[in-house]
Amino acid sequence: MTYTTINYAAADGVATIALARPDKLNAITTAMHAELRAALAAAEADSAIRCLVITGVGRAFSSGQDLTEERPAGPDGKVDFGGRLERDYNPLIIRLVTYPKVTIAALNGPAVGAAANIALACDIVVAARSAYLQEAFARIALVPDAGGTWFLPRIVGAKLALALMLTGDQVPAEDLHRMGAVYRVYDDDIFAAEVMALARRLAAGPSQTFRLIKEAARASPHNDLETQLDLERDLQRKAGVSRDFSEGVAAFREKRLPRFQGS
Repeated sequence: MTYTTINYAAADGVATIALARPDKLNAITTAMHAELRAALAAAEADSAIRCLVITGVGRAFSSGQDLTEERPAGPDGKVDFGGRLERDYNPLIIRLVTYPKVTIAALNGPAVGAAANIALACDIVVAARSAYLQEAFARIALVPDAGGTWFLPRIVGAKLALALMLTGDQVPAEDLHRMGAVYRVYDDDIFAAEVMALARRLAAGPSQTFRLIKEAARASPHNDLETQLDLERDLQRKAGVSRDFSEGVAAFREKRLPRFQGS
Protein backbone atom coordinates (compact mmCIF):
# COMPACT_ATOMS: atom_id res chain seq x y z
CA MET A 1 0.00 0.00 0.00
CA THR A 2 1.17 3.55 -0.72
CA TYR A 3 0.94 5.79 2.33
CA THR A 4 0.63 9.58 2.20
CA THR A 5 0.16 10.57 5.86
CA ILE A 6 2.38 7.98 7.56
CA ASN A 7 5.64 6.21 6.86
CA TYR A 8 5.83 2.45 7.30
CA ALA A 9 9.04 0.44 7.53
CA ALA A 10 9.89 -3.07 8.71
CA ALA A 11 13.28 -4.53 9.60
CA ASP A 12 14.84 -6.80 12.24
CA GLY A 13 11.44 -7.95 13.53
CA VAL A 14 10.30 -4.35 14.13
CA ALA A 15 7.62 -2.43 12.24
CA THR A 16 7.74 1.35 12.55
CA ILE A 17 4.76 3.58 11.88
CA ALA A 18 5.78 7.23 11.74
CA LEU A 19 3.05 9.88 11.60
CA ALA A 20 4.19 11.96 8.65
CA ARG A 21 2.59 15.37 8.32
CA PRO A 22 5.50 17.32 9.82
CA ASP A 23 4.38 20.63 8.37
CA LYS A 24 1.19 20.22 10.44
CA LEU A 25 2.96 18.74 13.48
CA ASN A 26 1.56 15.36 12.40
CA ALA A 27 -2.01 16.43 13.11
CA ILE A 28 -4.35 13.48 12.74
CA THR A 29 -6.87 13.32 9.90
CA THR A 30 -9.44 10.86 8.62
CA ALA A 31 -6.96 9.79 5.95
CA MET A 32 -4.30 9.15 8.60
CA HIS A 33 -6.72 6.99 10.57
CA ALA A 34 -7.36 4.87 7.47
CA GLU A 35 -3.64 4.46 6.87
CA LEU A 36 -3.02 3.61 10.53
CA ARG A 37 -5.62 0.86 10.29
CA ALA A 38 -3.94 -0.53 7.18
CA ALA A 39 -0.45 -0.36 8.69
CA LEU A 40 -1.55 -2.03 11.92
CA ALA A 41 -3.16 -4.82 9.91
CA ALA A 42 -0.01 -5.23 7.78
CA ALA A 43 2.23 -5.48 10.83
CA GLU A 44 -0.08 -7.97 12.51
CA ALA A 45 -0.26 -10.16 9.41
CA ASP A 46 3.53 -10.23 8.98
CA SER A 47 4.85 -13.13 11.05
CA ALA A 48 8.35 -11.64 10.94
CA ILE A 49 7.16 -8.59 12.89
CA ARG A 50 7.21 -9.03 16.65
CA CYS A 51 7.31 -5.44 17.87
CA LEU A 52 5.60 -2.26 16.65
CA VAL A 53 6.86 1.29 17.15
CA ILE A 54 4.66 4.35 16.65
CA THR A 55 6.47 7.68 16.41
CA GLY A 56 6.40 10.96 14.50
CA VAL A 57 8.35 12.64 11.74
CA GLY A 58 9.93 15.98 12.52
CA ARG A 59 9.71 17.84 15.81
CA ALA A 60 6.41 16.44 17.11
CA PHE A 61 4.87 13.08 17.85
CA SER A 62 1.52 14.65 17.00
CA SER A 63 -0.45 17.77 17.84
CA GLY A 64 -3.63 15.69 17.98
CA GLN A 65 -6.72 15.98 15.84
CA ASP A 66 -6.42 18.34 12.87
CA LEU A 67 -8.94 21.00 13.91
CA THR A 68 -9.16 22.35 10.36
CA GLU A 69 -10.71 19.11 9.12
CA GLU A 70 -14.46 19.23 8.62
CA ARG A 71 -16.41 17.60 11.43
CA PRO A 72 -18.80 14.77 10.50
CA ALA A 73 -22.52 15.40 10.63
CA GLY A 74 -25.01 13.27 12.50
CA PRO A 75 -28.30 11.87 11.18
CA ASP A 76 -29.98 15.21 11.87
CA GLY A 77 -27.48 17.03 9.66
CA LYS A 78 -25.91 18.85 12.61
CA VAL A 79 -22.25 18.48 13.58
CA ASP A 80 -21.79 15.33 15.67
CA PHE A 81 -18.86 15.89 18.00
CA GLY A 82 -18.85 12.22 18.96
CA GLY A 83 -18.98 10.94 15.40
CA ARG A 84 -15.25 11.08 14.75
CA LEU A 85 -14.60 9.31 18.04
CA GLU A 86 -17.06 6.55 17.26
CA ARG A 87 -15.77 6.08 13.72
CA ASP A 88 -12.01 6.49 14.14
CA TYR A 89 -10.53 7.11 17.57
CA ASN A 90 -12.40 4.62 19.73
CA PRO A 91 -11.69 1.67 17.39
CA LEU A 92 -8.04 2.74 17.18
CA ILE A 93 -7.65 2.83 20.96
CA ILE A 94 -9.26 -0.60 21.36
CA ARG A 95 -7.05 -1.91 18.54
CA LEU A 96 -3.89 -0.70 20.25
CA VAL A 97 -4.84 -1.94 23.72
CA THR A 98 -5.66 -5.41 22.38
CA TYR A 99 -2.91 -5.55 19.74
CA PRO A 100 -1.30 -9.02 19.76
CA LYS A 101 2.26 -7.74 19.40
CA VAL A 102 4.26 -5.50 21.72
CA THR A 103 3.71 -1.81 20.97
CA ILE A 104 6.00 1.12 21.78
CA ALA A 105 4.96 4.77 21.58
CA ALA A 106 8.16 6.70 20.90
CA LEU A 107 7.55 10.35 21.74
CA ASN A 108 10.10 12.16 19.60
CA GLY A 109 8.38 15.44 20.51
CA PRO A 110 5.11 16.82 21.89
CA ALA A 111 2.10 14.49 22.11
CA VAL A 112 -0.99 16.64 22.48
CA GLY A 113 -4.70 15.93 22.86
CA ALA A 114 -5.85 12.68 21.28
CA ALA A 115 -2.27 11.90 20.27
CA ALA A 116 -1.26 11.82 23.94
CA ASN A 117 -3.89 9.19 24.59
CA ILE A 118 -2.94 7.16 21.52
CA ALA A 119 0.53 7.03 23.05
CA LEU A 120 -0.86 5.94 26.43
CA ALA A 121 -2.78 3.13 24.71
CA CYS A 122 0.51 1.52 23.69
CA ASP A 123 2.26 -1.05 25.90
CA ILE A 124 5.39 1.01 26.51
CA VAL A 125 5.95 4.75 26.20
CA VAL A 126 9.44 6.20 25.81
CA ALA A 127 10.26 9.84 25.26
CA ALA A 128 12.93 12.15 23.99
CA ARG A 129 14.04 14.58 26.68
CA SER A 130 12.46 17.50 24.80
CA ALA A 131 9.07 15.77 24.47
CA TYR A 132 6.00 16.53 26.52
CA LEU A 133 2.44 15.27 26.89
CA GLN A 134 -0.54 17.57 27.09
CA GLU A 135 -4.22 16.86 27.69
CA ALA A 136 -5.08 20.14 25.99
CA PHE A 137 -8.81 19.52 25.51
CA ALA A 138 -10.15 21.91 28.17
CA ARG A 139 -8.22 24.76 26.55
CA ILE A 140 -10.68 24.61 23.66
CA ALA A 141 -13.62 23.65 25.91
CA LEU A 142 -13.66 19.94 25.04
CA VAL A 143 -13.57 16.79 27.18
CA PRO A 144 -10.49 14.54 27.01
CA ASP A 145 -11.22 11.67 24.65
CA ALA A 146 -9.46 8.76 22.93
CA GLY A 147 -9.30 7.07 26.33
CA GLY A 148 -7.66 9.92 28.22
CA THR A 149 -10.13 9.87 31.11
CA TRP A 150 -9.55 6.10 31.42
CA PHE A 151 -5.77 5.82 30.99
CA LEU A 152 -4.51 8.84 32.88
CA PRO A 153 -6.18 8.20 36.28
CA ARG A 154 -5.00 4.59 36.20
CA ILE A 155 -1.42 5.61 35.41
CA VAL A 156 -0.81 8.71 37.54
CA GLY A 157 -3.68 8.59 40.06
CA ALA A 158 -7.11 10.17 40.12
CA LYS A 159 -6.30 13.58 41.64
CA LEU A 160 -3.21 14.27 39.54
CA ALA A 161 -4.95 13.09 36.38
CA LEU A 162 -7.88 15.40 37.05
CA ALA A 163 -5.54 18.35 37.59
CA LEU A 164 -3.70 17.63 34.35
CA MET A 165 -6.98 17.40 32.44
CA LEU A 166 -8.49 20.54 33.99
CA THR A 167 -5.39 22.71 33.52
CA GLY A 168 -4.27 21.30 30.18
CA ASP A 169 -0.69 21.83 31.35
CA GLN A 170 2.27 20.52 29.38
CA VAL A 171 3.98 17.67 31.25
CA PRO A 172 7.70 17.37 30.40
CA ALA A 173 9.25 13.99 29.70
CA GLU A 174 11.15 13.88 33.00
CA ASP A 175 7.92 14.50 34.95
CA LEU A 176 6.12 11.85 32.91
CA HIS A 177 8.86 9.42 33.89
CA ARG A 178 8.49 10.27 37.58
CA MET A 179 4.70 9.83 37.30
CA GLY A 180 5.08 6.39 35.73
CA ALA A 181 3.61 7.35 32.36
CA VAL A 182 6.93 6.98 30.53
CA TYR A 183 9.29 4.01 30.84
CA ARG A 184 12.50 5.70 29.69
CA VAL A 185 13.65 9.20 28.73
CA TYR A 186 16.52 9.44 26.26
CA ASP A 187 18.56 12.44 25.19
CA ASP A 188 17.34 13.76 21.87
CA ASP A 189 20.52 12.96 19.97
CA ILE A 190 20.39 9.26 20.85
CA PHE A 191 16.61 8.88 21.01
CA ALA A 192 16.07 7.09 17.68
CA ALA A 193 18.91 4.65 18.28
CA GLU A 194 17.74 3.83 21.82
CA VAL A 195 14.16 3.27 20.64
CA MET A 196 15.30 0.80 17.99
CA ALA A 197 17.59 -0.98 20.45
CA LEU A 198 14.64 -1.47 22.81
CA ALA A 199 12.34 -2.53 19.96
CA ARG A 200 14.85 -5.08 18.63
CA ARG A 201 15.34 -6.47 22.13
CA LEU A 202 11.59 -6.99 22.50
CA ALA A 203 11.33 -8.41 18.96
CA ALA A 204 13.89 -11.04 19.95
CA GLY A 205 11.85 -12.00 23.01
CA PRO A 206 9.22 -14.72 23.54
CA SER A 207 6.36 -13.08 21.65
CA GLN A 208 3.76 -15.71 22.60
CA THR A 209 4.60 -15.18 26.26
CA PHE A 210 4.38 -11.42 25.77
CA ARG A 211 0.82 -11.89 24.50
CA LEU A 212 -0.04 -13.82 27.65
CA ILE A 213 1.53 -11.14 29.87
CA LYS A 214 -0.51 -8.48 28.07
CA GLU A 215 -3.66 -10.54 28.57
CA ALA A 216 -3.00 -10.79 32.30
CA ALA A 217 -2.22 -7.09 32.61
CA ARG A 218 -5.41 -6.09 30.76
CA ALA A 219 -7.53 -8.28 33.03
CA SER A 220 -5.93 -7.20 36.31
CA PRO A 221 -7.84 -3.92 36.91
CA HIS A 222 -11.16 -5.73 36.65
CA ASN A 223 -10.33 -8.84 38.71
CA ASP A 224 -10.17 -9.48 42.41
CA LEU A 225 -7.02 -11.22 43.67
CA GLU A 226 -8.44 -14.74 43.59
CA THR A 227 -9.68 -14.36 40.01
CA GLN A 228 -6.33 -12.92 38.92
CA LEU A 229 -4.45 -15.77 40.60
CA ASP A 230 -6.60 -18.25 38.68
CA LEU A 231 -5.89 -16.42 35.45
CA GLU A 232 -2.13 -16.46 36.15
CA ARG A 233 -2.35 -20.20 36.73
CA ASP A 234 -4.14 -20.77 33.43
CA LEU A 235 -1.77 -18.55 31.46
CA GLN A 236 1.26 -20.16 33.07
CA ARG A 237 0.06 -23.54 31.88
CA LYS A 238 0.05 -22.17 28.34
CA ALA A 239 3.48 -20.59 28.73
CA GLY A 240 4.99 -23.68 30.30
CA VAL A 241 4.29 -25.92 27.31
CA SER A 242 5.74 -23.49 24.79
CA ARG A 243 8.92 -24.16 22.86
CA ASP A 244 10.19 -20.78 23.98
CA PHE A 245 10.05 -21.87 27.63
CA SER A 246 12.10 -24.95 26.82
CA GLU A 247 14.57 -22.78 24.91
CA GLY A 248 14.75 -20.27 27.78
CA VAL A 249 15.58 -22.99 30.30
CA ALA A 250 18.12 -24.56 27.95
CA ALA A 251 19.80 -21.20 27.37
CA PHE A 252 19.94 -20.55 31.11
CA ARG A 253 21.58 -23.91 31.76
CA GLU A 254 24.02 -23.49 28.89
CA LYS A 255 24.84 -19.89 29.89
CA ARG A 256 23.95 -18.43 26.49
CA LEU A 257 21.38 -16.04 25.07
CA PRO A 258 18.05 -17.69 24.24
CA ARG A 259 16.86 -17.92 20.63
CA PHE A 260 13.12 -17.47 20.99
CA GLN A 261 10.85 -18.37 18.08
CA GLY A 262 7.59 -16.95 19.40
CA SER A 263 5.90 -20.30 19.89
